[in-house]
Amino acid sequence: MNNKKYTATFILDTRGYNDPVETLIEKLKGVIESAECKISDVRNLGQKTFARTADRKFPAGIYVEFKYEGPSTANSVIREKLRLDKTVNRILVISEK
Repeated sequence: MNNKKYTATFILDTRGYNDPVETLIEKLKGVIESAECKISDVRNLGQKTFARTADRKFPAGIYVEFKYEGPSTANSVIREKLRLDKTVNRILVISEK
């Protein structure tokens, strides 16, 4: 199996979410690991204000960065599993060389 290294940044929408952010990060870890990926680093980058807001009621989000290694099909699997999750606003995946 040809594994690649990726860096994924998630923007979390915690409006109406009462649990600590760490429980949400653990849930995201489980989703990434279920796509046959090995996580090497997780960083909570904290809350950042958006340069441009699409929704006035959501001017800032919590950024979480994951570094992992996995198959090339893993990103589509992760996106599909999180597609209907209201706490994940955006996902940006960058392939490392």
